[in-house]
Amino acid sequence: MKYLRFKYTIIIFIIFALILSSCTIQKGIFPGDTKDLSPDKKGEKSKEYIQDDKPEKNRVEGLFQVDLIPRDILFADPVRTSPAISPDGSKLAYRLFEDGYDTILVRNLQETNRKETVVRQPDTPGNYRFYWAGDNKHILILQDSLGDEDYHLYASNIETGKIKDLTPYSGVQVMLIDVDGKRPNEVIIALNKDDAAFHDAYRVKIDSGELILLEKNPGNIQGWMTDNNGHVRGALATNSDGGSDLLVQDEKEKQWRTIISWDYESSNNSGPISFADGGRSILAIDSRDSNAGRLVKIDIDTGRSHVIVEDSEFDIEEVLVDDKTYNVSAVSFIKERKEWFFFEDDTMKVFERMKGLNRGDISFIDANENDMIWLFAFISDDKPLSYYIYDRDKDEVVFLFDELPDLDSYVLAKTQPISFSARDGLEINGYITFPPGQGIEELPMVLNVHGGPWSRDVWGFDPEVQWMANRGYIVLQINFRGSSGYGKDFLNAGNKEWGGKMHDDLIDGVNWAVEKGYADPDKVCIYGGSYGGYAALVGAAFTPDVFACGVDLFGPSNLITLLESIPPYWAPILDNYYKRVGNPNTQREFLESRSPLFKVDQIKIPMLIAQGGNDPRVKQSESDQIVKAMERHKIDVRYLLFPDEGHGFSSPDNRNTFYTAAEKFLAEHLGGQWEG
Repeated sequence: MKYLRFKYTIIIFIIFALILSSCTIQKGIFPGDTKDLSPDKKGEKSKEYIQDDKPEKNRVEGLFQVDLIPRDILFADPVRTSPAISPDGSKLAYRLFEDGYDTILVRNLQETNRKETVVRQPDTPGNYRFYWAGDNKHILILQDSLGDEDYHLYASNIETGKIKDLTPYSGVQVMLIDVDGKRPNEVIIALNKDDAAFHDAYRVKIDSGELILLEKNPGNIQGWMTDNNGHVRGALATNSDGGSDLLVQDEKEKQWRTIISWDYESSNNSGPISFADGGRSILAIDSRDSNAGRLVKIDIDTGRSHVIVEDSEFDIEEVLVDDKTYNVSAVSFIKERKEWFFFEDDTMKVFERMKGLNRGDISFIDANENDMIWLFAFISDDKPLSYYIYDRDKDEVVFLFDELPDLDSYVLAKTQPISFSARDGLEINGYITFPPGQGIEELPMVLNVHGGPWSRDVWGFDPEVQWMANRGYIVLQINFRGSSGYGKDFLNAGNKEWGGKMHDDLIDGVNWAVEKGYADPDKVCIYGGSYGGYAALVGAAFTPDVFACGVDLFGPSNLITLLESIPPYWAPILDNYYKRVGNPNTQREFLESRSPLFKVDQIKIPMLIAQGGNDPRVKQSESDQIVKAMERHKIDVRYLLFPDEGHGFSSPDNRNTFYTAAEKFLAEHLGGQWEG
């Protein structure tokens, strides 16, 4: 079973929605709809591959009715996370965080003892993710250096302990296109080795590191796509409208041709998923003739498409595709919560089998090649991720592990979906989390703004939300116009509205919470990372009377300098976000009017600003320039610069430094608890 999350199935090099991030059905039944799941049960645990001992309680007594959760527990790296099944189903790999070390471990699922193999990792610290190679004996590791996002691809042999850098090039970024099961010693990658602006497609051999050029990027390719035989036969290209063209290559002629095009208004919720029918068709998300992105199958010869499933309001989020037949097995939509729609009875029965184990939303994680071993996770608002493995042949469900078992000792907050009407009548959705044991009236509140902005908040566990709620704050999360998942009309309503109507939606959300009697109007903080950091600066500069304080993490302060300092490999989609944000070559005055840097003299609330020195997306200069301007205007600002971080926190020490400072800052200005 292939798990295909729409925006990640093709290597889309920079859909801006994903770059500035912090990281659904008209017919049928929804047996996986978690809205009416039963309460937590012990579930079935016939055996456990990995067993955690329950920790001793380590509570810090707080001033309120629930115990204060220590930051080093809330913001700890998961004890175990990211499980992945080997292609043959015999081994399980996962990440273990222990004693300050981040390790990949591999366990043989057929063995009864608990012996685990430690996978050797690169010596250079950085952000990474891992995958199984098709040969079942190598772990592939994509890793950058201290957040610079110049990823290398490493192959670590779990039998010999040897590790090889398959892309040993300085200042070059690799992306994984496909792990080819038919050629287990090879991996298909995208690499900007010859030109920093464009990623070409290559085949790399794991044993020798030999690099074979497959396709040259002519300058407009956002990403490459392999067919069912592992050949690069699909590509997503930028077109003159700022949208995208779906290109295919016929196997005999070897010529690229366009089969369908999306204009820029449809491009952010449309795109290819995978080849199907032996390479004769393509599964895609398509919103050309609809509002929401619907699942279609496109005939390669004719370009004609037929709709498989759609919802008038919500975009499809995930697609499960059978590895052998390439038939669609299930799709999910994120509405208030995740909902699944099934095309195959067998898949529906597996989800039914799983859902009684946990009150959370079911998420499919991984499966082996013969589709008999499946990995699932449960997403809950008041519990970190829990992982289970299901053996279809034995009809056996096995609990693997919880990510943060230490949190079992504490009371966590529950998150509720909300909706309200914006000032122009547009319906806005979001989530609200109340602090446990505090009631729901006249409380201090943090408006926590998501990144993207072409992303969205979802129902589920968020350590930052739990931290704020535990300290006594309401947490308000708003999917303002421009957020993804709600169809292209809603997303495009945010075009050219950075600091405009998108910000109005945030203010309308605050007013809604105040009018409901939930929030104390004198104790509201605006807080966010990436685009959310920009929103925090906008809130301080454009609407300073609404907020008592602001926290900006990695947020741009000047839209002109942001757009002029983009990484070179964003070039293929430059026109797209010029249309969505503004063009610094022709609309400088407009972009200045939406940039907090040019209204810094209006800021009158205290600010906390954090920035990574290696951030390739929002450069350090974005924070430097507004901090200097605020200091010139005698504005209360604290600046935390982390030289060894990129666009987010990877170091536990840096994470602790920031959240310690932020907790004290919020307590000073909103009056909540702080650990000290």
